[in-house]
Amino acid sequence: MTKEFIGYVGTYTRKSSRGIYRFELDIEAKELTDVQLAHVTGSPTYLAISKNEKRLYAVAQADEMGGVSSYEIQEDGKLRYMNRKLSKGAPPCHVDIRDQALLSGNYHKGTVTWYEINEQGSIHKEITSEEHEGRGPHERQEKPHVHFTGHTPDGKYVLVVDLGTDELVTYIKKNQALIKLHTFKTKAGSGPRHIAFHPNGKTAYLLTELSSEVIVLDYKASNGSFIERQVLRVIPEDFTETNDASAIHVSSDGKFVYTANRGHNSIAVFQADETTGNLTFVEHTNTAGEFPRDFTLDPSEAFIVVANQHTGNLVLFERDEQTGKLTKLDSEINVPEAVCVKFLKKEFEG
Repeated sequence: MTKEFIGYVGTYTRKSSRGIYRFELDIEAKELTDVQLAHVTGSPTYLAISKNEKRLYAVAQADEMGGVSSYEIQEDGKLRYMNRKLSKGAPPCHVDIRDQALLSGNYHKGTVTWYEINEQGSIHKEITSEEHEGRGPHERQEKPHVHFTGHTPDGKYVLVVDLGTDELVTYIKKNQALIKLHTFKTKAGSGPRHIAFHPNGKTAYLLTELSSEVIVLDYKASNGSFIERQVLRVIPEDFTETNDASAIHVSSDGKFVYTANRGHNSIAVFQADETTGNLTFVEHTNTAGEFPRDFTLDPSEAFIVVANQHTGNLVLFERDEQTGKLTKLDSEINVPEAVCVKFLKKEFEG
């Protein structure tokens, strides 16, 4: 019997992809295996898994409608469709689940939407939606472009990252409404995309897509505000071609921060100071594919799986837990138009 983890891939369905895909990681053989279509659906670009791992939520698109959908995760990892909530217009680009609150961020509409999840795990109703205002100096900042929605680690606040307005906005959920508490402004034209927290819950790392930087922030739980402490480039100084930074993740021991680069086609590795959380650059690792839209650490954190969107491949890397460095393994699988990768944390015997 082999020890394996189940993973899911969200995709665009503009070309040959047909929806959400499922695969397995054999941690003993160090191999990605058994990729298969888990559910046919339109452009489920981003995925989120509930804490109890019984439900999966995805971006949803059908004709001229966009929204979110819910699935039951069965014992064998297969998905059973539950329901979806759609509205007119472009679909969101990001989803996040915490307790009974499902959040979605819409890049095209510049909105954050809060849905209520019922006891069965399906999407009950839309509670509220907030639309951002503003713009930035970059050509892609002609209006708000929400790219991330999530909760702070303590669960007190909702965070929204807006690429179009150069803002990290803190909301609080109160009386069925999202009330804005604080706005952190990045430098003009940087285009913030995603945020990840150190396990200490006090340090956050904000990744900017347009300027290809990671910003180290102090998080103040008392009021949901952020203070900038450090800014580093995530690509080499001599790289002059277009680069769009994409995903950011932190190892659970807090020692390393990883970011993905579309254009430079690399994963940047940073070591975090155990006292301050400040970052020191370690290395760049080529992603063995084009346009790494996302990546994730597997549940054992001995591996990283990278999703290269344009080449449609998932590539397996082994991770040195002492140095943070990555080594490409001879294992990859084809998943067309791959955008997002998520794992179930529980190990099973294949």
